[in-house]
Amino acid sequence: MLRTKLHADPTGVFLHDAVLSACHKFSNKTALVDTSCIGPARRVSYGEFAELLEITAKNLVATGIRPGEVVAIYMPNCWEYAVSYHAITLAGAVPTLLNPSYREREARYQLENSGAVALITDGLQIAEVNLGGLPKLRLVFTTRHAAPGARHFSELQRPSSATLPKIETSPASTLGALPFSSGTTGMPKGVMLTHHNLLANAYQTLAPGEKATPDENDVALCFLPLYHIYGLNVILNPFLLVGASIVLMARFEMERALGLFVSEEISYLPLVPPLMNGFCVAAEQGNFPKNHCIRTVKSGAAPLAPELPKRFTNLTGIPVRQGYGMTEASPVTHLGFLEPDLYRPDSIGPAVAQTDCRLVDETGTDVPIGEPGELVMRGPQFMQGYFNAPEVTREVLRDGWYWSGDIAVRDEAGFYKIVDRRKEMIKCKGFPVAPAEVEAVLLEHPAVRDCGVIGKPDDCAGEVPCAFIVLRENILASAKLETELCGYVGERLCSFKQPRSVRFVDTIPRNPSGKILRKDLRTQL
Repeated sequence: MLRTKLHADPTGVFLHDAVLSACHKFSNKTALVDTSCIGPARRVSYGEFAELLEITAKNLVATGIRPGEVVAIYMPNCWEYAVSYHAITLAGAVPTLLNPSYREREARYQLENSGAVALITDGLQIAEVNLGGLPKLRLVFTTRHAAPGARHFSELQRPSSATLPKIETSPASTLGALPFSSGTTGMPKGVMLTHHNLLANAYQTLAPGEKATPDENDVALCFLPLYHIYGLNVILNPFLLVGASIVLMARFEMERALGLFVSEEISYLPLVPPLMNGFCVAAEQGNFPKNHCIRTVKSGAAPLAPELPKRFTNLTGIPVRQGYGMTEASPVTHLGFLEPDLYRPDSIGPAVAQTDCRLVDETGTDVPIGEPGELVMRGPQFMQGYFNAPEVTREVLRDGWYWSGDIAVRDEAGFYKIVDRRKEMIKCKGFPVAPAEVEAVLLEHPAVRDCGVIGKPDDCAGEVPCAFIVLRENILASAKLETELCGYVGERLCSFKQPRSVRFVDTIPRNPSGKILRKDLRTQL
């Protein structure tokens, strides 16, 4: 099925103006429910949200923030985060978003690399972070806890006579966000996303006429971090644009999330595969509420093992919509359907509207339908490039096409499946082995709770698959189980894909979006 329509025309519109328009339309509705507050949750209506971001933007201008300057946000999900993000762009500045789990070294790297002149954070967040010596940082605001030398966030909500700047550049050339990529290869890179990139992609995900598309009646639970493009432009921005409500959690807690399903009447649940697996376990233990209102789950940010959505739906009755994207695409390029005749939860679906896709081999030649190839794409959602990194930009943006590095296959109907990342492929005796394929099989074994597979150097084969296994509760590691797991894969996949060794571990290292940190697994070899 070829998608052709967007929710609205993003041409010439700044993201914050589209959000403010929604705020005026839905002024009396609840926009945000912040569960991180001490005591009752803080509920912010659309009308209040508009007032908060407008006064915050004016106060940022009054402090000397100028158009084009970078302002960093470094804190967990909260109402202040959402207000700050849109206030920064309304003031003409560019938000750069820091992972709240960053240590000092990582935080300083992004602040310095982005050239941030101001930081909005919390006192507890920077209690052990030395911010001295950063050449451009001149302002720090803290939200709920004070910090030496910082001004309090409440100063940005005071009445102000400052005038908001007129942005002279177009939405297509004005940066609306500077997130940093996950850095699976080399150091993290700033991804330059314009207002047009972000708004176009939000309108692409709000595909008109589809059952899975959120609307003003939906309530989304957002524990995925807002610093990540998934949280920012798959949850926060699209749901605000249609007048839906967003329940914010500062961090994921299973018991708390299960309770909020009922108390906040959650209808839309964005997930990553490891959390879907966790909810499956909760359902198997009888802890998943029967009286929930969830109409769909959106899964993204990491490959979804084929059996996992089936298992989840069988346990909960909730259908799964898988999607695919990357920070460089703002992030969505593909989405599945909930319509019965198009429902394929093991697929990432067709491309979103106005997105062209090719699958090519190592020579850049298009491959036939059904054959794996690197996914190459173009569309209005793709970045302008990497910040201050023209050489790396040229590697991935070639003649208007973005080279993803991901290996996919396409069927006759135009539905795509991701096989794996080319850079993560294991070469065993000259044959490529996709770690995700081996992991999907291992996750079907009743003893396995989580797993990660990498290539282990081998004198004869070059590389052989090595599996890191997290066992379910009450399952004990043993040499017998190791042999059983290797044989389990060998019975279901080609022999060269069978793990030659197994390591039992307590956890699989992942980044906040759920992707396996294979480089961390390699260090354990």
